[in-house]
Amino acid sequence: MPHIDVIDAVTEVVKAHDWQIVNEKYGLAHDGQKLFGVMEINKSSSSDWIRSIGIRNSHDKSFGAGITAGISVMVCSNLAFGGTMVIKRRHTSQFELTELIARAVESLENEFLITETVCEDMKVQYFKNDDDARACIVRAAEMGVINSSDIVPVFKEFKNPTHEDFTEPTRWSLMNAITETVKKYTPLRVDHTYLALNRAFGLDGHRPELWNRV
Repeated sequence: MPHIDVIDAVTEVVKAHDWQIVNEKYGLAHDGQKLFGVMEINKSSSSDWIRSIGIRNSHDKSFGAGITAGISVMVCSNLAFGGTMVIKRRHTSQFELTELIARAVESLENEFLITETVCEDMKVQYFKNDDDARACIVRAAEMGVINSSDIVPVFKEFKNPTHEDFTEPTRWSLMNAITETVKKYTPLRVDHTYLALNRAFGLDGHRPELWNRV
């Protein structure tokens, strides 16, 4: 389905929920075959982040159209997303697409709460020492969250963060050290990062794989 149809359908549903879109960012990969986008909406109970909706679509059938609940950190625009809800069937009309997306958006409120709860918990979960943090970063590379060449850059960002909000040695700071580092990645690589980050940090409410394997 055309990328613009997906964007328009999500926009229509979001506005129907009385959510205001305050910012939008989109990127294309593989000569326009893949779309990745983020809509920031003014509906959040935290002053640390703004709720965001991630959008993905492909023309080459490499993955289905999907939306996901997430957050964008106020101080640095770092992103974190929960589980992606994929629109799995072929669509024959804009009306049908809007109806399918409307049902998916209904699930976003719960997904937002899960992601925000996990992030709030990570703010008070401290690493015992630097070696524990290093082990988690290496494991993150093994899981495909980051490139192996970025193990050292992530650790340096963790120890000397670009933003003073992340000076405490917590899981929250580590996640932001990762998302700060991967800003240089291509849209497609970033998409893989966020999918892996979801599993690693338990942003979808499932047991975080990163802490269970270090």
